[in-house]
Amino acid sequence: MSKKTGILLALVAVIAAAALCLSAVSLSLARRPTEPETRDIQYVLYLGTNDKDTNSPVFTPEEARLRAQEILIDHFGGYTIQEASGGWIDGDTTYQEYTLVIYLSDTTLPEVHAAADDMIRVFHQSSVLIQANETTTEFYGGVQ
Repeated sequence: MSKKTGILLALVAVIAAAALCLSAVSLSLARRPTEPETRDIQYVLYLGTNDKDTNSPVFTPEEARLRAQEILIDHFGGYTIQEASGGWIDGDTTYQEYTLVIYLSDTTLPEVHAAADDMIRVFHQSSVLIQANETTTEFYGGVQ
């Protein structure tokens, strides 16, 4: 083998190794999230469904969920609801009721209050419990 051929083969080997390294780096970068994690406030609402005066259900559980969904779609375009049972003692009386737990993100407290105003009116409530929890949000799309 001539000296020129040896140099040429060494040069091709270096170029192939560089291409392999570039490919590995590119694959590694492609696996990183395309959108960074962001700080967010998640609002959690607890909506009781018994009438504030009579302590009787205002709606069946199915109707209550549907009415809440209508309010949430009108105000936010999206929501998550979980069904729960709530209870408390007031004086000598114990109260139990079907409760909807609602999770909202990417919104503001004034928007949450506007929806809660509608829920208070529709469900004949004294109040809606609202918690604001600081979270980190990421819309993960998987490995492409």
